[in-house]
Amino acid sequence: MSTKKNLLKWYDEEYCLKQVKQDCWALRYVKNQSEEICLEAIKQNGCVLQDVKNQSEEICLEAVKQNGYILQDVKNQTEKICLEAVKQNGLTLQYVKNQTEEICLEAVKQDCWALQYVKNQTEEICLEAVKQDGLALQDVKNQTEKICLEAVKQDGYALQFVNNQTMDVCSEALNQNVKAINYIDIKKFPELYEKYLFMIK
Repeated sequence: MSTKKNLLKWYDEEYCLKQVKQDCWALRYVKNQSEEICLEAIKQNGCVLQDVKNQSEEICLEAVKQNGYILQDVKNQTEKICLEAVKQNGLTLQYVKNQTEEICLEAVKQDCWALQYVKNQTEEICLEAVKQDGLALQDVKNQTEKICLEAVKQDGYALQFVNNQTMDVCSEALNQNVKAINYIDIKKFPELYEKYLFMIK
């Protein structure tokens, strides 16, 4: 009889709210999950989203604001939810089902290494990534001179990832870090190599 009484408590909203306030993981025992109860649990720990039966946009937003990786547990991804997730952690772009340019741009602004997960790389997205860390050039699918210049301006060592070295790109890399000389195509630019070689001795 007492077991039946205990089980019935999980249908009572007031009781459930009290339990969830004490321990967010109690949500899994709540029979009639209200928005209020779910939000209370999510505010404590976004990972509880996996136990939410009816995920509203508000509940999902609250969860991904805490931890972008929770996007994996979102059943119905909206652009708003995805934007919040990548703003919290750019690398969660890998879990975005429908990438938009805005989502991708936000992702690489938060973490330039999210570039590796961008399905449709634009010059603007690539520039944003290499301006943060020139070495992100290694994930650029279609290199332009403009992207390469930005990359080596940020880090001369990015020269090692340049597919088509030009005089401007090599000069810019050496101006940023003379040790980038190790990545210059000597056969293509012997005079540039000679010019900077004495500087590293």
